Amino acid sequence: METAIEADPGLPVIRMTRDFAATPGQLFRAHTDPALFARWVGPDATVTRIEHWDARTGGSWRYVSAHGGTEYGFHGCFHEVRPDRIVQTFTFEGDPDGVALETLWFEDLGDGRTRLRTQSLVDSFESRDAWLRGGMEVGVGEGHAKLERMLIDGTV
Repeated sequence: METAIEADPGLPVIRMTRDFAATPGQLFRAHTDPALFARWVGPDATVTRIEHWDARTGGSWRYVSAHGGTEYGFHGCFHEVRPDRIVQTFTFEGDPDGVALETLWFEDLGDGRTRLRTQSLVDSFESRDAWLRGGMEVGVGEGHAKLERMLIDGTV
């Protein structure tokens, strides 16, 4: 299954949905354990290094993704971390004014399946459309495919 990505026509919001053969706990762990997160986040051609990771309510994070000798930094704050939901900010350091508020939900579908839903609220339609044009679809899709392989092989 591929990740569905949609832009809300009335709000500067991006919504993503993907079902995984995993428990909510496995997906929560993949999003909060820095070693696991670094292995699956982003496009296949990138390598991610965690600089700081405090996955708790009130904590913060920063990671750097490298591709072809160029590094891209990202950082944010965890506003709420609980087993069924994470609320955090997300900033690409190449666009420091473009802070997104993200909410991730881990919905138990039963039979060992979970739906991951993500909503990213940005400050304008222009920012939202720039995110979509900037390769977000590839990064999210390839990242989720890596996560799915890690779930299948028992890494998570």
